[in-house]
Amino acid sequence: MVSKNIFVVFILPALITIIFASSVMISGLQELDRELNMWPMSGESHNSIHIIGLSSSYSTSESVEIQVKIDDSLFDCGDLYVTIYSSGKNDVVNQSGFFEQCFVSESSLLPINDKFTQVIDTPGTYKIEAVMVLDDSNISTSEIFTVK
Repeated sequence: MVSKNIFVVFILPALITIIFASSVMISGLQELDRELNMWPMSGESHNSIHIIGLSSSYSTSESVEIQVKIDDSLFDCGDLYVTIYSSGKNDVVNQSGFFEQCFVSESSLLPINDKFTQVIDTPGTYKIEAVMVLDDSNISTSEIFTVK
């Protein structure tokens, strides 16, 4: 009688748990663009948005002109926001929105058929941030530059 209770209380629930967890994992891995990463490295950076063409410093008469590259296949369409902040104060100096940015190729640079360009005439340190928004999810990156 005791051995039957041990089977019902300990072994049977463990077997059911293993079978259920395996079936959930198999069904999840069968979806497109899914992979199993058993040991994610915490030091790895998988930033899928990059600011292209930003120099580390500009003069007050030079134009800050950038493009954005997206490497994430989930963000092949979305709204792009580029914001320049006064570094340290987080005061917005300029913000531009580029709506419905859709591209087919992963190597496309954003904004499509448009440019982000801004002249900053006050010397200082600035932070530029690019955010790609699609529905309720977004990806972003930021970089620092100076104006002399």
